[in-house]
Amino acid sequence: MGTILIYGGSGGIGSALARRCVEQGNMVHLVGRNEHVLNALANELNCSFTVGDVTDESIFKKSTAAAGELLDGLVYSVGTLNLGSLQRLKSDDFLYDFKINCLGAVLAVQAAVKPLKKNGKGSIILFSSVAALQGFPLHSSIGMAKGGINGLTLSLAAELAPKIRVNAIAPSLTRTKLSETILSNEQIADQISSMHALKRLGSPEDIVGLATHLLSDEAGWITGQVFSIDGGRSSLRTSG
Repeated sequence: MGTILIYGGSGGIGSALARRCVEQGNMVHLVGRNEHVLNALANELNCSFTVGDVTDESIFKKSTAAAGELLDGLVYSVGTLNLGSLQRLKSDDFLYDFKINCLGAVLAVQAAVKPLKKNGKGSIILFSSVAALQGFPLHSSIGMAKGGINGLTLSLAAELAPKIRVNAIAPSLTRTKLSETILSNEQIADQISSMHALKRLGSPEDIVGLATHLLSDEAGWITGQVFSIDGGRSSLRTSG
């Protein structure tokens, strides 16, 4: 049995996915910046981890080597939430968001291709966003970066077939540490919730069901897809 390598393992979605994968009998290797959180989660799940930042390109080869010679899956659950008007955002903002979201995904995949191919059925999950599927004010930087993930998913799925499947998940706003600054204001949280057809925000548990399915053999004929998990935000308007 191979290992599932999860970048963003100390984040809300990454940690929830790690727990679900271990529950299902998978081995997991976590990668993240927060050593305290990673250490506690690794002790809980009896798994290994690597501490590092995806802006440091050496982290990808290091993490892949630490995960072992055979990978069943790679999950790049890393992102930013840099909102602002076009006039306020600087070139460094766009470059940083692209580097974290899109270039980091490329480098993670590059480093993991060989061990993913070994078992002939590796699975990669990248993370897009509802902001790459529907236009929102103040989202130009994150929309650009996550739009790159959509194109990357299709290109890699074509290039790495048939031995590796590549899919992406595009959530709407989900209650994680990344979104705490926005959602700490309950009035704003309620307003955003009401914009969804299902009238609530997402949780990490809403995401991990599909993610674990895509990692499994049951999804063996699914590749090159970007799946929306967004309470209907990208496709439904229930009033007006």
